Amino acid sequence: MSNSHDEIKKLLKASRTLLSNDKLNEEYEDIRVKYNLLSEQSTVTNKFDVAKSIEDEIRNDDDEYETADMGDDDEKNSPDDKKQAYRISGGILVLHGKEQTELELTTDEKITFQETMDEFVTEVSDLVDFNKLNIYPKNVEWSGKIIDFDIDFFFTIGEENGVYINSKMVKTDEKFVEFLNKLQTYYEKFKSKWSKVLANRKRTNA
Repeated sequence: MSNSHDEIKKLLKASRTLLSNDKLNEEYEDIRVKYNLLSEQSTVTNKFDVAKSIEDEIRNDDDEYETADMGDDDEKNSPDDKKQAYRISGGILVLHGKEQTELELTTDEKITFQETMDEFVTEVSDLVDFNKLNIYPKNVEWSGKIIDFDIDFFFTIGEENGVYINSKMVKTDEKFVEFLNKLQTYYEKFKSKWSKVLANRKRTNA
């Protein structure tokens, strides 16, 4: 009887050691799934907050701006392309290029980005969620969601320059037409402002 009791204690100790090892837990989970074994404990899936993750990566101590790698989520990039992200007053600006010098943000560019967001809120809509603004060697792209119309907008000043919108269904009343006019009018200001930025970057990196 004593021997059985000792054996049980040893087994319990071994089990605790086994279950406390993360790597072994992962192997156990793989085996359980592979052979469709049932477990008394339900599996818990951790939710991943993408927006918070990005913000956490690029937040710095003085909350002004900081560089961060945004990952390979852009299909336009070739394997040699690099990118650097900057957080500016709650917005995200991403520089793309092949050389490190192309990834350096100037004070003028930072101010231009801040003005762009402020002017959009003033001249188009104050109910907007901005996405990141991407600066490529020959193009600038920016997008966001207009909350009160549930519309996604997209600005580009590259080869396919223009304003694009996406929505499932919108009532084309007078208010919506007025909004479209504001969006198109502001795009011309956006295009002029960021075309100058591209020209300056081209001269600097030549």
